[in-house]
Amino acid sequence: QVQFVESGGGLVKPGGPLRLSCTASGLSLDNYAIGWFRQAPGKGREGIPCIMKDGGRTYYADSVAGRFTISRDTDNNAVTLQMDNLRAQDPAVYYCAAGYATTNHCLLARYYGRNYWGKGTLVTVSS
Repeated sequence: QVQFVESGGGLVKPGGPLRLSCTASGLSLDNYAIGWFRQAPGKGREGIPCIMKDGGRTYYADSVAGRFTISRDTDNNAVTLQMDNLRAQDPAVYYCAAGYATTNHCLLARYYGRNYWGKGTLVTVSS
């Protein structure tokens, strides 16, 4: 059974960093494009960064470009999201997902299968 788990969420002060991790069981994340998404209360699910199967190409939403970095941790079958300079608009539940997108379509939730999502981890930004 395929299972995705996000971890690393929590409370951080504005301007501070946080590092999220997405791990999986039942499959190798290296065989998929991986996207990080977030959803704030009352808003839609927003794709923020994603990384291609080849590990080289990454895409970022304008809202996080220059502040967030996605990378693979192949030894641990994980994909990490380093978030720096967190802002008041960043609080949300953060999810990872695995799919087969080969372009910046990896930022779109509809390109990921229903069973290839984690349950999310909550990020709160507050002083």
